[in-house]
Amino acid sequence: MTFSIAATDGQGRFGIAVSSSSPAVAARCAHLRDGAGAVSSQNITDPRLGGALLDRLEAGGSAREALDAVVDTAPAADYRQLVVLDARGGTAVFHGAHTLGVFGEGRGAHSVAAGNMLANPGVPQALCDAFEQAEGELEQRLLTALRAGLAAGGEAGPVYSAGISVVSGHGWRDTDLRVDWHEDPVEELARVLEVWLPQRQDYVVRGLDPAASAGYGVPGDGR
Repeated sequence: MTFSIAATDGQGRFGIAVSSSSPAVAARCAHLRDGAGAVSSQNITDPRLGGALLDRLEAGGSAREALDAVVDTAPAADYRQLVVLDARGGTAVFHGAHTLGVFGEGRGAHSVAAGNMLANPGVPQALCDAFEQAEGELEQRLLTALRAGLAAGGEAGPVYSAGISVVSGHGWRDTDLRVDWHEDPVEELARVLEVWLPQRQDYVVRGLDPAASAGYGVPGDGR
């Protein structure tokens, strides 16, 4: 019931973009860690697998090594679909035997995608192709990928939730935007991203060095 893309800008930033017919998809499926990589745990989701895969990546395993180790030990692995991107740009995808409906995967030089309950199996490759050709910030390129996935057919039915999350080495997700239930979640996500991106670095500075941060721009801020 989901399609997603994990990607990097090749300069230390890692991101996930995801959309689904289910509510609040990004809260369950998107997993990121500074210096380790990006993971999506989807289909009949077990969010615990995201952390388990990132632990393996952080310990130095490749995407393939991490995926093989986790699938070998995960309960009910046949019900899971997993997407892994490691810090070196390596990728791996797992489709359990009970992956739902039409499913597929795609890859690019800096991206990997997968989906289930798709309109056609080419949707994930459309995400990667669009990402690799897009310009701009990582978040903007991920949004372009989601739009391309929808244009290629998306899910077999309508989607209602979407999200984009990115880590950049600061110790937290400097972008973590979610549309949890909406008739047009990808375009609503685009609207939120347009508001967020001009302010993103301000919030990074406020976290790292609040004394150097700009005024907050809210009522009651005297600066």
